[in-house]
Amino acid sequence: MDSQHYKMNGDAFQESRYIEDSPNKNGVISLIFSLKEEVGALAKVLRTFEEKGINLTHIESRPSRLNKDEYEFFINLEGKNVPALDKIIKSLRSDIGATVHELSRTKKKDTVPWFPRSIQELDRFANQILSYGAELDADHPGFKDPVYRARRKEFADIAYNYRHGQPIPHVTYTEEEKKTWGTVFRELKSLYPTHACYEHNHVFPLLEKYCGYREDNIPQLEDVSNFLQSCTGFRLRPVAGLLSSRDFLAGLAFRVFHSTQYIRHSSKPMYTPEPDICHELLGHVPLFADPSFAQFSQEIGLASLGAPDDFIEKLATVYWFTVEFGLCKEGDSLKAYGAGLLSSFGELQYCLSSKPEIQPLVLEKTSVQKYPVTEFQPVYYVAESFKDAKEKLRKFAQTIPRPFSVRYNPYTQRIEVLDNAKQLKNLADTINSEIGILCNALQKI
Repeated sequence: MDSQHYKMNGDAFQESRYIEDSPNKNGVISLIFSLKEEVGALAKVLRTFEEKGINLTHIESRPSRLNKDEYEFFINLEGKNVPALDKIIKSLRSDIGATVHELSRTKKKDTVPWFPRSIQELDRFANQILSYGAELDADHPGFKDPVYRARRKEFADIAYNYRHGQPIPHVTYTEEEKKTWGTVFRELKSLYPTHACYEHNHVFPLLEKYCGYREDNIPQLEDVSNFLQSCTGFRLRPVAGLLSSRDFLAGLAFRVFHSTQYIRHSSKPMYTPEPDICHELLGHVPLFADPSFAQFSQEIGLASLGAPDDFIEKLATVYWFTVEFGLCKEGDSLKAYGAGLLSSFGELQYCLSSKPEIQPLVLEKTSVQKYPVTEFQPVYYVAESFKDAKEKLRKFAQTIPRPFSVRYNPYTQRIEVLDNAKQLKNLADTINSEIGILCNALQKI
């Protein structure tokens, strides 16, 4: 098994990766389970496997960092043992009291796709990109510009070498890059008062005050990330190219947004065939500073963890029609909150005109709506409010077929899988404590 070393509070510790880089090689099945530290506990488990005729090909252990009185075990089983697997897992959970998870990155039936459990594990897929930042399509405005292509590689290399916990490297933008930013900034800012939602217009002046949002200056991702963390706990992470939908959404579960650092080609400042820093900083960032929108975005990410591929596609479509191209009601008017709209001078005007079709946000319908990527959207979906969108998303997430629920623990920056009585009791205790604080505060008002 490979392992990774991370820094926490200045001390090095070892994080088991649980899943091998070539999982299920030769039909291997991987399980992880935890047991209370008591005499004979592991022997009971091994006896259960022996009675079922199951051959273990690998086993390793470590003390649990979540529960001091438990140990965690990672095991590999031969693929031929699949028929007895359900009975084994049921026996481990009910008879022995173990917490069990089946792990797989493949599309095996009835298995849960791998997902990150700690924020450090985002390092594992941050560079598993669909296209490298320096690779441009032939119709890209910068395709024939060797200087621009070399510059794109510089940005891609910065992201490729980044690891969680490091400061995002400072970039010295060229005068040409700042001029391109200035054109986009000036044109879009003129539309925001009449076209952008209240939340965007409320935060934008704060970004100008604290993060260097100006026509003649491209803000640094590190400064913006620190600002977001102080507002909602969201943070930015540089990315070298496009991630898969599953990996990108998984980042949102930790309130991490994978952001580009490069800027569009100067020959077409009002057009980009891909997300760039104008899209990220002018479109996405202002809304991530709003608590209600930040929670909505995180819940899309949480819903994606361990979800089947077909539901990942549906969640990615929901993301497209909300976080990227969403409209919302403000009184009797419609306003834009989607980043794809707030970073496009042309589409921001188009989406609020009489030309496109406007539909209410109904996730069962929205999640299967087809959409174009390289042209204005023919249909937009309107949310009554971010609160309403969150409630609809939670109901939609309940239809996702996975054998557990998840929650994000902001103190440990880990995903907690809620699939046993102990986890639920811990959650109930936390909720009870928060309710106590609420009741105490209400008495003082």
